[in-house]
Amino acid sequence: MTRDNASRVVEGAHQMSPALGERMIAQRFLEHGAFIRELLPQDLKLELEQMSIEEAIRMTSYLAYVVGYAHARQLDDGTRKSWRSELKLNRSKSLATPAWLWKSVVQLMARHEAGYLEHCRKYALRLDSY
Repeated sequence: MTRDNASRVVEGAHQMSPALGERMIAQRFLEHGAFIRELLPQDLKLELEQMSIEEAIRMTSYLAYVVGYAHARQLDDGTRKSWRSELKLNRSKSLATPAWLWKSVVQLMARHEAGYLEHCRKYALRLDSY
């Protein structure tokens, strides 16, 4: 595994989402690793409110599988078993999802939404300048 952080991010993204193809590259910039990814309109927004409950469950199950599989591949058997035990220990009595994981997902979705709205704002401002 390369020691360059940007190359590791790109390789991880390729492993998790082969469809990225050549849309993501790693380069050096001012002595630091950086990566650039081409964003297409469909990459920018998850339209959860337009999905049925069944579609949302299928999507979240698939995304959980992709991320879980990618993380599990990085662990040896002992660490993987320890991690699974930790997840089982910290389960809420009322939710099937550990509270810390639920909070992290909600924060990630909020940041994604904020980033998307900021992108829309900047795009609209560029259109106004023409």
